[in-house]
Amino acid sequence: MSYADNEKRKYPVVTLCGSTKFKNEFIEAQKKLTLDGYIVISVGLFGHSGDEEVWENMDEGTLSKTKEMLDDMHKRKIDMADEIFVINVGDYIGDSTKSEIAYAKAHGMPVHYLEPHNEE
Repeated sequence: MSYADNEKRKYPVVTLCGSTKFKNEFIEAQKKLTLDGYIVISVGLFGHSGDEEVWENMDEGTLSKTKEMLDDMHKRKIDMADEIFVINVGDYIGDSTKSEIAYAKAHGMPVHYLEPHNEE
């Protein structure tokens, strides 16, 4: 289904984007959006807050390939969604998230934010 088919869906799909250092905010947003009637797609791990062991014992090449894979995988999650919801605590938006926002906008998806956002 494409974004254009959204009106036919009973439950719209939203992908959460943002820094994984905001683990608690991701979990709270997921709960709220689920109760608001959304199917929520989130990150698979919190590499910056709680899942640091994922990176242990990885050489630099493997680390780079893994991060590249995770970034690409998240864009595929965006492809599955009707919109994205950005976890921007203190309006912090890192480079990966900026890339995801640009990707969503390029595909005509609405972008919503946890906190007010100043467009650059």
